[in-house]
Amino acid sequence: MSEEKTLSAVSTYSKDTPVGHPDVDGRAGVFVPTEEFDLANTTTIRKGAGIVGFGNPDGSLTVYFEANRFDETSLHKWENKARKAYDRMVMRAPTVSKTKIDARMLEQVGIIDGLGISIKQPERLQQWLALSNALDTAPEGQIVEWKK
Repeated sequence: MSEEKTLSAVSTYSKDTPVGHPDVDGRAGVFVPTEEFDLANTTTIRKGAGIVGFGNPDGSLTVYFEANRFDETSLHKWENKARKAYDRMVMRAPTVSKTKIDARMLEQVGIIDGLGISIKQPERLQQWLALSNALDTAPEGQIVEWKK
């Protein structure tokens, strides 16, 4: 009789996760925290943040994030937070809003590049924004375009 197999740890780092630091207009992943991320006791990623990043060869993720800590009106919408984090990342701007993290802590929900954002799992993004009491900041659709 065969032994029952279980998955003890699942990572969302997959073939769809961009690997390596993107250049200007390059592709990066869009992420939301998983249940394994201790949101209540973190000093890094805050509720409602736009989180973007890329995979590292060791299986971890490097992410940049923006949560509008200083309440700028131009950063109210979630997609504007994600865009600001993306711009910091591709410009390699110095920031404290960056971390290397275990891939099990985040789930990839889309792709961002120089043209916009493509949300592949809108329901997970909605859950993240609902948990953050920020549903009013959600994008109107699954595609957000920067350049037309």
